[in-house]
Amino acid sequence: MTEIQIRIRVLQSLADVPAETWDRCAGAVQHANAAKRSSVDLKPTHEDSFSTELSTRGYPDNPFVSHDFLYSLERSGSVGGRTGWQPRHLVAETTDGAVVGVAPCYVKTHSQGEYVFDQGWAEAFERAGGDYYPKLQVAVPFTPVTGPRLLAHPSPMAGAVPGALADALTEITTANNLSSAHVTFLTEAEWRMLDARGFLQRTDQQFHWENDGYTDFDDFLGRLASRKRKAIRRERKDAIAPGIEMHCLTGADLTEEAWDAFFAFYMETGSRKWGRPYLTRKFFSLAAQTMADRILLVMAKRAGRWIAGAINFLGADTIYGRNWGAIEHHPFLHFEVCYYQAIDYAIRHGFKRVEAGAQGEHKLARGYLPSTTYSAHFIANPALRRAVADYLKRERAYVDAAGEELAAAAPFRKDLVE
Repeated sequence: MTEIQIRIRVLQSLADVPAETWDRCAGAVQHANAAKRSSVDLKPTHEDSFSTELSTRGYPDNPFVSHDFLYSLERSGSVGGRTGWQPRHLVAETTDGAVVGVAPCYVKTHSQGEYVFDQGWAEAFERAGGDYYPKLQVAVPFTPVTGPRLLAHPSPMAGAVPGALADALTEITTANNLSSAHVTFLTEAEWRMLDARGFLQRTDQQFHWENDGYTDFDDFLGRLASRKRKAIRRERKDAIAPGIEMHCLTGADLTEEAWDAFFAFYMETGSRKWGRPYLTRKFFSLAAQTMADRILLVMAKRAGRWIAGAINFLGADTIYGRNWGAIEHHPFLHFEVCYYQAIDYAIRHGFKRVEAGAQGEHKLARGYLPSTTYSAHFIANPALRRAVADYLKRERAYVDAAGEELAAAAPFRKDLVE
């Protein structure tokens, strides 16, 4: 029997791979509620006609590796052009052309929008006379959310696909004189596989809320220590005290008027934090055309106008909090819009967890516990590789120790901890 070989192609756009093919590699199955998802009034234009596929295909459990999300980034101009994120997606095929795996991949000319900081490595390499950029990045742009990165179609060859994609990363890096290849916010299993293939290992911490079968928000509060419980109740009360109303929008409620308001919040807050927000206004409209049922927009209204909001994406069992912004600033409004509303929604709709984005030890007091995140890095230059490997060894030890210390400071009642 002839052994089937895997070959790798590099694509410059997701337009070159069918959405259903990509999503099958990303873990999509045909869900029973596909008809419900397709019932959203999408009003596609001729340019957006691919949105009609909603009724005939399934969706990955992690929305960020879906064709819909990644292609919306491309079509909106959030990546590509002069953004410093040039799509170079990997496609693994058999010799007869059957697609058995994919990976969202980009050539980067900077380290912005990654949330795994390697600017110090770049500066050290450039001081030594090297060129750190361009580099190769397997990631979901602007999205610090753990998920699969080396995506394999469910077939007898699935076990060999991630390794073939990983080997292709190192070969492309070397052949094109790139400094490095980075796989960020990948799963722990992928992280360990890449370690065996010579990638350096890095860890960090985020804060995630876990649904322990709570019946409602008060049930969750009842599991917290008295002082923490009282603090959260006071924060929620004070957040809406100025006559603020909270609204959770999804599906057909995601109107262009709501997106206009949210984008104003996003631009105001993003400009202060980063100087130039990453996502374009067009991105939100395009994402809503194909992902309306997988988006939750939490919006605050006062005196008849929207004043703040946070965008969340819905996975199979997880709510992923992403961006927030406001044009009016009130005490504790950020906590209410970003954290408490997401917890409340998760309990009411049966989600298992809420991931509230990168960093933020202040989330601990609000019931979000430390969770390890992973990245893997191939460094082509031997001297830089040795220096980075030494640094990462010490950093991992620090992250482990910090995680244990943070977990010990969890706000839950001690009499309920086994």
